[in-house]
Amino acid sequence: MESEFLDKVEDNANNFRELKEIWAQWDDEVKQLFYSNYGDLPYLLDIKVDEHLFRALAQFWNPAYSCFTFGEIDLVPTIEEYTALLRCPRFQADKVYSKAVNVPTFVKKLVNILGMSEQWVSARVKQKGENKCIPWRSLRYLILAHPDTKKKVDVFALSIYGLMIFPRALGYIDEAVTDLFDRLDKRVTPVPAILAETFRSLSACRSAGEGRFIGCTQLLLVWFHNHFWKVDKVSYRVFSKNYSPLKELAAMPRRDNITVERWIAILQNLKDEDVEWKAPWMVPDEILYRCGNCDWVPLLGIWGAVGYAPLMVLKQYGSRQFVPATQGLAQCEFSYKDDGYKKKIREMTNAWRQTHRMKRFTVGAMTTPEYHGW
Repeated sequence: MESEFLDKVEDNANNFRELKEIWAQWDDEVKQLFYSNYGDLPYLLDIKVDEHLFRALAQFWNPAYSCFTFGEIDLVPTIEEYTALLRCPRFQADKVYSKAVNVPTFVKKLVNILGMSEQWVSARVKQKGENKCIPWRSLRYLILAHPDTKKKVDVFALSIYGLMIFPRALGYIDEAVTDLFDRLDKRVTPVPAILAETFRSLSACRSAGEGRFIGCTQLLLVWFHNHFWKVDKVSYRVFSKNYSPLKELAAMPRRDNITVERWIAILQNLKDEDVEWKAPWMVPDEILYRCGNCDWVPLLGIWGAVGYAPLMVLKQYGSRQFVPATQGLAQCEFSYKDDGYKKKIREMTNAWRQTHRMKRFTVGAMTTPEYHGW
């Protein structure tokens, strides 16, 4: 997994740099339009990927429970945490993406998203393995040349989704990404799909002992750091409507000189008091802990599905946590290439119509801004 993961980071580095250069050229009005429609995604471009930390983290992924297990400590990114980090006002928490049986062709979806002719789009669609894609260089041209400001913003957002959040084909945006992106106008939340593909890829790499991670590395590492970021008190800014945790975290310096072996030793020896169980920027609200009649939450991704059990990590919200039966979690996991996947998609979508929530705890006292115990 190590060499292929490094290839991914290196291959996309130029693309990320070009995205950052374009973003820097935009004025505040265009940037605000982006924030209003797509949230804080651009701050992910400022997150430096620590390959050593990622490699160490991947070794502690527990596929059976869809969580990280560090000794006796279980942690996992949650829907609420990722939603707070991405901070998009258009997200509707219970309006989740599910793969439709009958969808427009890739070309028609691109025509709708890009605002270009069918002839222009068809000439640029490429085949990468089993999947159709569109090259980043074609989208870059549109961002720079498109006369419609809203379309520029849309194409920029699509590029981040394809290159950074779901980086399956390096330097290209996969057709499955456009299927999700095309639904965002309907206020669908992408967070369950982002988590689904993160969990599925971690499990695939862990079980095979190798492979390229197809998920948002930057978002995962930001999430991890938050559970070890200890502060004296919660800043009033956390409760401000304009506060962006991702912006603050992107600007925070991180140690990048720690070896994989040192990270593994740190993670192996984590104790309860080493963990900042509740991320400092999480404010009181509700947590989704069950869909339908099962003690887990089904997550529908863009290439497959998986389940996770928030009940296992309730300590991240100040409550006692426990280990539910894993039978349901295993039933949630499948690829869209599997036989009978359409029926399973319908079952999971129906489960989301019966969501169950509990109140989160209030913000508590915290300690100093450092990695405790180093």
